[in-house]
Amino acid sequence: MSAKTQVVETGVVAPPAKPSIGARIAAHFKRWWWAHLVAFVAVVLVIVLPVIYVAYPKIAQHDVNASSLKITTMKISNPTPESFRLEQTQVIGSDSKYHPRIYAFDADVSLGGAAAPFTTVRVPEVKSQDGTEVNVSQMVTLSDLGVFGGYAKAVMLSKEVGLNIYGRPDLKEGVLPTTTVTYNKTVTMKGLNRLKGFDVTEFHILLEPENGRNMNGTVLIPNPTVMTIEMGNLTLDLSIRGQPVGQTFLENLVLKPGNNSVSMTSTVDQVAIIKMLTSKTNVWTTGVVPFDITGNSSVYNGKELPYFTKALSANNLTVNLDVFKALTKIGIDL
Repeated sequence: MSAKTQVVETGVVAPPAKPSIGARIAAHFKRWWWAHLVAFVAVVLVIVLPVIYVAYPKIAQHDVNASSLKITTMKISNPTPESFRLEQTQVIGSDSKYHPRIYAFDADVSLGGAAAPFTTVRVPEVKSQDGTEVNVSQMVTLSDLGVFGGYAKAVMLSKEVGLNIYGRPDLKEGVLPTTTVTYNKTVTMKGLNRLKGFDVTEFHILLEPENGRNMNGTVLIPNPTVMTIEMGNLTLDLSIRGQPVGQTFLENLVLKPGNNSVSMTSTVDQVAIIKMLTSKTNVWTTGVVPFDITGNSSVYNGKELPYFTKALSANNLTVNLDVFKALTKIGIDL
């Protein structure tokens, strides 16, 4: 009897073989693939979206806050009463493992702690990493002359001065989307410290005035800052114990970092000074007289620069000049 005949006769059918676990899993995914895809996308979005839109902006802002900025050179040239040319080199300091691209942005610049900026500077695009230089070179317009005058005064009188830079640049790291951060840095720079060390290193009394000036010489102007400042023609008032005795002129002054040796000319009331030295109440018996110097004006291309005038007039200097020695050189003995 054949197998076929045996099955018919007994009425018993052999059960089909049970699918393997792998086959059952494959069948499940074949039937329900779309549900698993939806679940996978949901999980990815739950994990990735917070990273992109919450964590990434926070990390970017943290790294910007943690970075440092140092101004290594700064030059103010071609000044007008409302503007000047700014050339500046800044160096970024950062220990972040991320090096995003910071796109060009407009930055408000102000004296540290001031309520308002005095100008806006266009900061160029840069890749943020340790030691990167940012070079700014542009004409800037002064939005508030009074505020910039306060900054110039602070530079003149202080050992250190804060310069605040504020803006909202766009930032991008790799394939991540662009995000906006707040850039708010106050850079501490050295100030002119009242021109401490200012001195008249030599001076000569002229018997015959030259161009209306009857004294000339050389002054030493220390500049401990990184700033080069084109100040134009300076007029300084001279007095002795509150009595005006003349003016000193510094022509085309460009104050550079370090010690500046600058030619000066003066118009002084020689008669009044000689009367002081020959009077019975003369207290300068050696002929060494203390001259007080106060800034009067700063003029460039025929226009007064009110911010520099304000800084100069806020600073009082005193130099001791040996008038007897200078008179002896021209044959006058008192």
